[in-house]
Amino acid sequence: MSKTTVAALQIGSDPRGKAATLEAVLAYEAQIAATGASLVVMPEALLGGYPKGSDFGTRLGYRLPEGRAAFAQYYENAVDLDGPEIAALAALSERTGAALVLGVIERAGSSLYCTAVFIEPGQGLVAKHRKLMPTGSERLIWAQGDGSTLPVVDSRAGRLGAAICWENHMPLLRTAMYAKGVEIWCAPTVDERDIWRSTMRHIAHEGRCFVVSCCQVQPSPRTLGQSFAGWDDDRPLIAGGSLIVGPLGDVLAGPLEGETGLLTATIDTADLVGARYDFDVVGHYARPDVFTLTVDERPKPGVVRITD
Repeated sequence: MSKTTVAALQIGSDPRGKAATLEAVLAYEAQIAATGASLVVMPEALLGGYPKGSDFGTRLGYRLPEGRAAFAQYYENAVDLDGPEIAALAALSERTGAALVLGVIERAGSSLYCTAVFIEPGQGLVAKHRKLMPTGSERLIWAQGDGSTLPVVDSRAGRLGAAICWENHMPLLRTAMYAKGVEIWCAPTVDERDIWRSTMRHIAHEGRCFVVSCCQVQPSPRTLGQSFAGWDDDRPLIAGGSLIVGPLGDVLAGPLEGETGLLTATIDTADLVGARYDFDVVGHYARPDVFTLTVDERPKPGVVRITD
């Protein structure tokens, strides 16, 4: 069937750590099952946390000892993709019948990646996408992904792809993903701004695909007894704004603001052919005689051993 229900689970990382965050996610099992959703998208860096406002003791030209300690603590709260958190989410997926796409902080050696994982019912973890370009000072704590993790996953909901937060502003990344036939574009994020919502509508309209954008929601640091420069009021640290968009840019559900919750919409991937009738950005509306894009999907490890 081409008609299905998709959902965004707007929730925030628990300051107590990944175990508490996972518990909060699992508490939505009954609601997910009740909706019959075939896909649930969750925010960027949900397991592991998005440390908004932290500087990790870094100044231009030197690092402070307390920053190294802060990074070690952050590293400890990250997840291994073969660890118990992913296993628990795989079990949730199997029990509810919903594919899951969510953001985690992935531990790999001594490096961390901002990663979106794809979990399928009965199969568990089937793919991952590592954020290609961490934004601004995110580069202090997250390594860059490479072209080897740009999957499109065949799911009961449709063909799923993902771009994380400001990657969605990268036109060449979008083009590469459109060429893979994405039907449902998953956008885990922490960007709460109105301009982000415009970006989501633009991607849906440009790619003629459905978009599920899911943002974290976090209270003001004051409510947690915290403070940092530039945030001295009671505004939420991250205000949510998750939404679901149709292939002509029409908002189907949301935005959900300022609270946790499960946002749902019924979509029909059969609508995509008609939506692309007058605009197929990598098909009849492309000009390969003028423009070409080369995508290098080979893994780029830091060390390559040649034994022959």
